[in-house]
Parts: sequence; structure tokens; C-alpha cells
Amino acid sequence: MTDPAPAQAPQPTAAALAEPMRSRWSASVYDDRHRLAPAEIETLLRAAQWAPSAGNSQPWVFFVCVPGTPNHDRLLAHLSRGNSSWVPRASVVFLTAAHVRTGDEPDAPVYSDYALHDVGQAAAHLTLQARAMGLDAHQFAGFDHDALAAELAVPATHQLLTGIAVGRPGDPADVDERTAARDHRDRVRKPLAEWAFVGRFDEDPVGDGLADSGS
Repeated sequence: MTDPAPAQAPQPTAAALAEPMRSRWSASVYDDRHRLAPAEIETLLRAAQWAPSAGNSQPWVFFVCVPGTPNHDRLLAHLSRGNSSWVPRASVVFLTAAHVRTGDEPDAPVYSDYALHDVGQAAAHLTLQARAMGLDAHQFAGFDHDALAAELAVPATHQLLTGIAVGRPGDPADVDERTAARDHRDRVRKPLAEWAFVGRFDEDPVGDGLADSGS
């Protein structure tokens, strides 16, 4: 699939990034008639499969929610009000969970000290693969986690985390004004000086002119 990068994606500070990182953004308007082939869904899952993890522990679980399937119905029943206007239009939604404990007991040893970090990497890999396939992806967490985990039979050893809506860009005229407006908000990021340091925390921040300074 070849789809031009959305106009909202390119930003001055992203100019040097490689694709598909440069054109990735979290769209909210999807073509609700578009469906992904099983092979395409598998490719997205393969991208998550090959994400790095601590000790190759691979502490992730992905639930696939395709429109018209029981998993999709379970998800829709527990979406937050804000997400219920756009998530159902996506071609597929993935729900992520992390293997956080080795047993059912609340005080059971952790499965991996880095489980949440690793699941985040798997989700990022899937998101970037989607963009490489000409698709948009939007990660979200607005749903009743406890209720949905129960419906999905998520065991006590795992923690349900987030959703990833994936699909083809849709026509803003097909959605309500509020949903359409989501795709026209300014995309901004914190400056490097607020979160990157060349010394101790908050002592020697990295400036946006780092590359120009020769540092």
C-alpha cells in the first residue's frame, strides 16, 4: 500500500528522522468501510513479535479486535465516551497486555522488571509497521480496563494496558465535527531541554541547538 504522508505529520524537528517515524501521527478519522486482509494483520503482529525485550522474555499479549467479531463487540461496550466516536471506525484494533507476575497471588514475583517497557516497544513497532503499510495508527487507553479484562479472561498474571486503532484515512465529512477537528490540532512536543540531559538530572539539559553546537 502506498499512501502519501498526512499533512499533519511533518514537523521541523522531525525533518531528519527516517520513515516511517517522520510521517507517523495519531489520526482519528478512519474509513469504516476498509478492512485489512488476515495477512496484513499478521504482518502487524510480526512487527510486534520482533520487538526487543529484556532477556527475550517477550512479556506481551495482543488481542485482535476486528469489526464484527466478539472481541470487537467486547471492546466497544467498554470504550470511554471520547473514544467511542472514532475507535469503532478503525479497520482493526489491537489491545495490549503485559505479563507482570509469575503467579496469581498479588505478591507473586514479577515476571520481568521491564515488562511495561517491552510491551511499549512492541506497540511502537506495530505502529511504525502500520505507517510503512500506508495505514494510520492511534494508541489509546480510554476504556474500562477491569471490565474488559474480565470479558477477555485476562489472568491475574497479566495487566491489560492500551489499545491501538489501525486503519486507512477516512473522509472528515463522514464523522462528527468534534472527531474531525481532532485531526487538525497542532502537533507539538516538549523541547529537548525539558527531558534530555548531558549531565545530572535538570542540571545540563540538551538544547535544541545541540547539533549546531558541535557537542
